[in-house]
Amino acid sequence: MRVLVVDAALGLCTAGVFAVENGVARPLGLRSAAMAKGHQERLAGMVRDAAAEAGGFAGIDRIGVTVGPGSFTGLRVGLAFAQGLGAALGRPVAGVSTLDALAASVDGEGATAALIDARRGQVYARFWRDGAAQGPAEALSIEAAKARARRLGPEVRLIGSGAALVADEGMAAFDLAGPSPEALARLAAAADPAASPPRPLYLRAPDATPPSRLPGQPRPPAP
Repeated sequence: MRVLVVDAALGLCTAGVFAVENGVARPLGLRSAAMAKGHQERLAGMVRDAAAEAGGFAGIDRIGVTVGPGSFTGLRVGLAFAQGLGAALGRPVAGVSTLDALAASVDGEGATAALIDARRGQVYARFWRDGAAQGPAEALSIEAAKARARRLGPEVRLIGSGAALVADEGMAAFDLAGPSPEALARLAAAADPAASPPRPLYLRAPDATPPSRLPGQPRPPAP
């Protein structure tokens, strides 16, 4: 299967085409750059170049896109582009959890915690033991995440931008800016597009709030 992956959820902007067979993803065309903002301007060109390197869009069987948690703006850019491209090519689009892809970016068995710095004293987190998820993705306080990581034992691997916030002494922390493109391709190829739709995954309400009055409306009197 040939899979095109699109990721703009975190600190990387990634577009890649992979041949995936028996759980192994072989890159055919890949573009990836560290990027805190500007995904909207760069993503289309990166997808175009990655696809051209892989021989064009015609051979692509499926598109995979990260659905979050992650940056609100980056998620919307990646999801909108992937869905538009899928509609144009007539290809299915599968959503991939950012946390699941982070965990899949590190080889090996044992206990794993995928952690994204969510600011405001929180992390987005999901925990695994020997490949089995120990519950759903959650928004946790740093102290709660530390307690969960400790219960998995000192050999737990902490992965993602929130790893350093949660790590106790002796724990292995991998501060990845984003999931590996190979991990994204493997998960996208294994996913059922009908059961993994490209819909954003938000674990808490947005920081922005709607305005309390319309433009030109007078402010309410002070109590």
